[in-house]
Amino acid sequence: MFKSFFYSRKWVLWAYLGLLFLLASLLAQTSINVAINEWYKEFYDVLQDAKNHSIDDFYHFIKQFLYLALPYVLIATITQYFGSIYAFKWREAMTFDYIKFWQKKDDNIEGSSQRIQEDIYNFSKIIESLGLAFVKAIMTLIAFVPILWMLSTHVNLPILKDINGSLVWIAFLVSLGGLVISWFVGIKLPGLEYNNQKAEAAFRKELVFAEDDRKNYASDENILSLFTGLKINYKRLFLHYGYFNIWLYLFEQIMVIVPFLIMAPSLFLGVIQLGIIIQVGNAFDQVRSSFSIFITNWTTITQLRSIYKRLDEFEKNIEYRKHKLI
Repeated sequence: MFKSFFYSRKWVLWAYLGLLFLLASLLAQTSINVAINEWYKEFYDVLQDAKNHSIDDFYHFIKQFLYLALPYVLIATITQYFGSIYAFKWREAMTFDYIKFWQKKDDNIEGSSQRIQEDIYNFSKIIESLGLAFVKAIMTLIAFVPILWMLSTHVNLPILKDINGSLVWIAFLVSLGGLVISWFVGIKLPGLEYNNQKAEAAFRKELVFAEDDRKNYASDENILSLFTGLKINYKRLFLHYGYFNIWLYLFEQIMVIVPFLIMAPSLFLGVIQLGIIIQVGNAFDQVRSSFSIFITNWTTITQLRSIYKRLDEFEKNIEYRKHKLI
């Protein structure tokens, strides 16, 4: 799955130079996020103490924000566009590499058209998006953990105020706990996704064969039977995703208020100003969301696990591994 793109002379420039470009763009985005976090403190301090500042001070900070936000939008857009091209190039490499082996097999391989046409693309696209999300999370942690650690000195809650880097530890622990709960809540999703794709493949195959032979395929009985199986699989899948989404949305909403609950005593005691509160909220969200990268992408990871399993079976069926390494 990786060798056809990253170990091929034909694609080596695309694979590695393209990856380097994507990493550089993520680094630029992270640097701008750090600058915006610093901007939050000064801007909200001005708003809190508006009587001692002029409207020109306000416009000055708005101008500063635009200088940061507009390049961020441009870089993020280019990254998204180039990432899509990168994923398609990966698909192209995998497709023609697999087809060479598939064409040599005389026996019929169940779902081969779906593996080549759909699963390869989904695999490359998900790996690209998840990979970039993971790298961005690492960069964000490197940039924001020291910031959040320093901001932890403003915590004024009992016990927590005596712990160095308390905000960082809280972000880590709630993310770890969320990951464990997500594992148990979504434990059946990969298997359900896999079974659902098998049912989809069988239904699609019947319809494809019926395009050339309506007499022997796509009878009312077969269509009803296949679609009934598909409907049952989807109902189970939707139900389990419903359970998981309740947990995911609940987790995300609770995490919004956590930093404000922690910093509220310091604010109302007059130890800190509003700017610190906003800065802590943003830095905490950056660190917590980076720690929680697997939670927020759990459904995508579930789909990837199902796709990987199907492509792994396909590689075995076309005897791809006799001549290639994954």
